[in-house]
Amino acid sequence: MENKPSRQEFDALKLAVNVLQAEADIRRIMGRYNMLCDVPLPEQGHDLESRIGVILELFSDDATWEGVGGTHEQQFGKSVGREQLTQHFRRFFGPGDNKMVLNVHYLTSEQIHVYGEDADGQWVHFQPWVFDDGSSFLRSSRTNNNFKLVNGVWKMSHYRTENIFVAPLQSGWATKMLTETVLMKRQN
Repeated sequence: MENKPSRQEFDALKLAVNVLQAEADIRRIMGRYNMLCDVPLPEQGHDLESRIGVILELFSDDATWEGVGGTHEQQFGKSVGREQLTQHFRRFFGPGDNKMVLNVHYLTSEQIHVYGEDADGQWVHFQPWVFDDGSSFLRSSRTNNNFKLVNGVWKMSHYRTENIFVAPLQSGWATKMLTETVLMKRQN
């Protein structure tokens, strides 16, 4: 004779599956966000505006993007809502004094906590930056982000980043750098 799970067991299993699905969705949001911020952009076919549009799809309409403490607060400030986030990303990816030729994001030390339709997560973030004038540096940051369900889809609602360190590198330390990715091109 087969034992059917009790209502309590079924509800506990359903909750566990929902938490695991939320964690997986949040992990994908963070991975996609950081990939979309890489230079060169691994995904083909985006100009500046479509890149920003794809990034903004990961955020709620009322989201906040915020650099906190010292270096990050001065460099990035705080942007709230879709229009300010659009301007933030235009400044970051738009033309500047030095063109960024390499910027790769590595995420580690992941912590995700789900509270029903809200969640938070913390990561350590490490990235090399290389510019066309030969200057480059390593940066490490911590992120402490909030997420929420919007019409059944997880969205980032508050992105907070704090600088851990910036380390200048000697010109020429990186050789044979990727200038365009081929991995993300559609295959026939």
